[in-house]
Amino acid sequence: MDENDDDLFGEEAWEPPDQEGPDLFGQAPDEAAADQFEPEASTDLEIEDPPLEPGRSAADVTASLMQAVDALRDTREPVTRPETPLALYRRYRPDTFADVIGQEHVTEPLQRALLNNRVNHAYLFSGPRGCGKTTSARILARCLNCAKGPTPTPCGECQSCRDLARGGVGSLDVIEIDAASHGGVNEARDLRERAFFAPVHSRYKIYIIDEAHMVTKEGFNALLKVVEEPPPHVKFIFATTEPDKVLGTIRSRTHHYPFRLVPPKILSAYLAELCTAEGVKVEPSVLPLVVRAGAGSVRDSLSVLDQLLGGAAEEGVSYQQATALLGYTPDTLLDGIVDAFAAGDAEGVFASIDKVIGVGQDPRRFAEDLLRRLRDLVIVAAVPDALATGLVDVAADQGDRLTAQAKALGPGELTRAAEVIANGLTEMRGTTAPRLHLELMCARVLLPGADVGGRGVHARLDRLERRLAIGGVEAAPDAGAATPPQVRFE
Repeated sequence: MDENDDDLFGEEAWEPPDQEGPDLFGQAPDEAAADQFEPEASTDLEIEDPPLEPGRSAADVTASLMQAVDALRDTREPVTRPETPLALYRRYRPDTFADVIGQEHVTEPLQRALLNNRVNHAYLFSGPRGCGKTTSARILARCLNCAKGPTPTPCGECQSCRDLARGGVGSLDVIEIDAASHGGVNEARDLRERAFFAPVHSRYKIYIIDEAHMVTKEGFNALLKVVEEPPPHVKFIFATTEPDKVLGTIRSRTHHYPFRLVPPKILSAYLAELCTAEGVKVEPSVLPLVVRAGAGSVRDSLSVLDQLLGGAAEEGVSYQQATALLGYTPDTLLDGIVDAFAAGDAEGVFASIDKVIGVGQDPRRFAEDLLRRLRDLVIVAAVPDALATGLVDVAADQGDRLTAQAKALGPGELTRAAEVIANGLTEMRGTTAPRLHLELMCARVLLPGADVGGRGVHARLDRLERRLAIGGVEAAPDAGAATPPQVRFE
């Protein structure tokens, strides 16, 4: 290609014509060209360090700057946060076996084993959640490492007792492991290697493995040898809600102690003591609801009670507040529908159901509460002193209402109604129209003649006896047996 060619098409290069006069910005051509090719001024700033004063080093200057920063911080207002108390289940966690409630079948043998110095090297604590398994494991570790022990009653004064006490910092020789997230074979091998090291400052090195059923099969196999023949300074305590999932070879090397749910009477008395200790007034009818919501678990019951105490008014925790917060049916609705059943008032029954739906109550929860009320009435009708002996745990003012309702319905009709509601609850699972099922159940309760079996006949006889008693006619002593006619011979 020729160097003289200006472009590919052989045309001469285009040059702009000479401009006469000022340009768009009012500048002459020479001035515009000068401005166009004038280099821009540099924007880089060169900051020189200030000269040091004589006799002062860079470290002295840095220290003075830090002092100035601290002085500025001191002038700011400090951020204050209100002191938040711990949860009830943490604040009142037992420190000794004597404080554990409802588990005497476990705590007493453990205390005797400590007293006789016949403590095993591995234990398995099983039972429902919130019944004291991990708490008892910590208490056992506290008893073993006490300076005056092993003893069933820790002194509470030595370093180990203070570290393992409620709110303590913990001990390096008591290692708690959550098997739900550390149940693999690698964690088990690491535990096996660390177990042979002597404890730091205690008598025993104790491993508390919570949720032990989550340990994998390979993890259990890695632990088998050290659990079977541990060093003399090592103790193992496994806690689980499903002991059947623990490897059989591990379970056979341990002493198994099954924990149970706490009975309602013991749990209710314990909750009343905590309310007194907290200085909050709680209506007597609230505690049975808390026990019922906790389902025998101490931790769950304390969590529910803590929620109620947190929202308590100046006058305390009322029954209406507890039912609204926990989702239970108020007694007024249950009394209304039971009285309607006794009177055979269909309008009252369906009006009660409409009121339940109107207040936003779950039909399934209402059916469960109604079944529980019928259960209480069946017991009251069968056992006259059930309220006095504690078979039915209700408030004193509610006991009179239950007695009157049991007499108004009768044992036969109560039993049939309870069976109808129980079967209906089973059918309500997964239904898309729970209100419709609830209304059908109540309609069936109102019509004992629809049942041709023995329950329906017994319910009709109870209804006839009540009508005869209202009319002033004395009922027969045995409603099931027919009275033969009296024949006179003259």
